[in-house]
Amino acid sequence: MSNSTINVIKTWLGLSPATPDEDTSMKYLIVGLGNIGPEYAETRHNIGFMVLDYLAKKHDAQFDTGRHSFVTEIKTKGRTFVLVKPTTYMNLSGKAVGHWLTSLKLPVEQMMVITDDIAIPFGKIRIRTKGSAGGHNGLKHIEQTLGHNNYPRLRFGVGDTFHKGKQVDYVLSKFSEDEQIDLQALVEKAAESVLAFGTIGLERTMNQYNTK
Repeated sequence: MSNSTINVIKTWLGLSPATPDEDTSMKYLIVGLGNIGPEYAETRHNIGFMVLDYLAKKHDAQFDTGRHSFVTEIKTKGRTFVLVKPTTYMNLSGKAVGHWLTSLKLPVEQMMVITDDIAIPFGKIRIRTKGSAGGHNGLKHIEQTLGHNNYPRLRFGVGDTFHKGKQVDYVLSKFSEDEQIDLQALVEKAAESVLAFGTIGLERTMNQYNTK
């Protein structure tokens, strides 16, 4: 483990606070929403975890246990991306967001939250600068924690092919066999857009990756 990685982990644990004049302009916080535990792995509600797992694997990074989350970092094109998977369960996702924004001394403009969205057809991605929670409990708690909803988010469409009253069962179920045919490519596309967010900016990323 490199000295820089050790220092980052110390900062996360509160052992070595960042210096007041530290340049954070090239650092980004990426929060993938989901629930911990094998029973939730690879379910629709855990698409945020899946995108971050792909990014970590691609960049040979390993998640460590941090405050309210599993956390790691990757570097590309001069940017540092801190990847956070909250361990608080979905309904308390704001705890991880609040902690890491403060710890890393980042403005919300340098954070992106990845979440599933039943209002968007499967296979579609919507990146937005802000927006309502839309009934999503993870986004609701983040909004409550921040006091506003003006933060970038990537909404990954999971569709709404469920019967009335079965929404919870649907989002906590795995993708169908037909969906799994295209799922990996869609996860990769979402991951690419996350890196684009940090390298070419939010507006250009939305123009390039938002799908109709």
